[in-house]
Amino acid sequence: MPYARPSLTDLISQAIQDVIDATIADPSTAKQLTGLLNQAVMRVMAKVLAGLAWGEYGYIDWVAKMAVPWTAEDEYLEGWAALKSVYRKDAVPAGGTFTVASGCTNGSPLPSGTTITRADGLAYTTTSAAIAAGGAVSAPITCATAGAAGNADAGITLTISGTVDGIPAGGAAGTALTGGADQETIDDFRTRMLQVYAAPPQGGDRADYVEWALAVPGVTRAWAASNGAGAGTVVVYTMWDDAESAHGGFPQGSNGVSQYDAGPGGAPRDTVATGDQLTVADAIVVKQPATALVYSVSPINAPQDFTITGVAAGLQSEVVAALTDMFLRLGNVGGTTDPTTGEAWPDIDPSDWYAAISSVSGIGRFTVTSPTAPISPSAGQLPTLGSHVFS
Repeated sequence: MPYARPSLTDLISQAIQDVIDATIADPSTAKQLTGLLNQAVMRVMAKVLAGLAWGEYGYIDWVAKMAVPWTAEDEYLEGWAALKSVYRKDAVPAGGTFTVASGCTNGSPLPSGTTITRADGLAYTTTSAAIAAGGAVSAPITCATAGAAGNADAGITLTISGTVDGIPAGGAAGTALTGGADQETIDDFRTRMLQVYAAPPQGGDRADYVEWALAVPGVTRAWAASNGAGAGTVVVYTMWDDAESAHGGFPQGSNGVSQYDAGPGGAPRDTVATGDQLTVADAIVVKQPATALVYSVSPINAPQDFTITGVAAGLQSEVVAALTDMFLRLGNVGGTTDPTTGEAWPDIDPSDWYAAISSVSGIGRFTVTSPTAPISPSAGQLPTLGSHVFS
């Protein structure tokens, strides 16, 4: 059972009582003190000593927390994680392509370091020079500010700050601006570290691929399917629940392999991924076994529609939030297995969504009329909350 740390009030009372018990007021009669005056020196000393003892209890509590990885904080948490080669994910900037589709004077340069701005004022910078050809110009850009805020869809309006001879100021994102992610939270960092303690690296098993994917900034969930695209392949599915929240957490890009996974002759062994999927593939390729062919893939969204009766209007938004959280916690990609056990993931059972809805404070009697059977996703599919009808 946990140790019950005494409060400061308890320590003061104990110290005063110890002074009283140890002091004889009149040696000739051996009468004991029954109390101390409010301004008595011994009362003041008892409070001072109690305060010192209380501070020492606090220090011991702190040492106990830092001494184990599941409660350690700050640099001590990072130290425990480093013992397993797990490091907190820093914020990273989004990147993509800036394009001016027409109106450019052929041969005009768009210099590296040119500032490009979005309508909301967020700035991007070209990372290499480009030369206009065919009336158009395209250059790679990266967000000047690290974080998920730099992610944006292809086609979003971008403008050159200042004047560049021969190139109109107005342009757009030629590709989706992807890869931006905020710094990993302490709770997510701790969870990822404990997963590695629970499942040490095995030189390329399913748990390793999940660990490598989760180490990529922005990735919040990952699954791996051995031989998912044929013998000798590994299919890695990822979700970016925070960085790509505007798209339901699904990565933005195309599926494929790393640009560095070269076969005979130096060419990539299959179609190269783009966007978020390429970020994952490039991060894994330097860690994977040499012979494995790894595909970085987005799960297929498999929305599940719900019809619920008996829920008051004021509680419906909370029910939706509870079901969304249930899918976040229990949703797994079909065709993958639990990397720690090798067993298939359990279906999402009706008891799961009844438990989720019942957790809403103030909920009364209700019935979920649809769905009624367990949710078992097909290969590559990830169940999510679809439409929700209350009646």
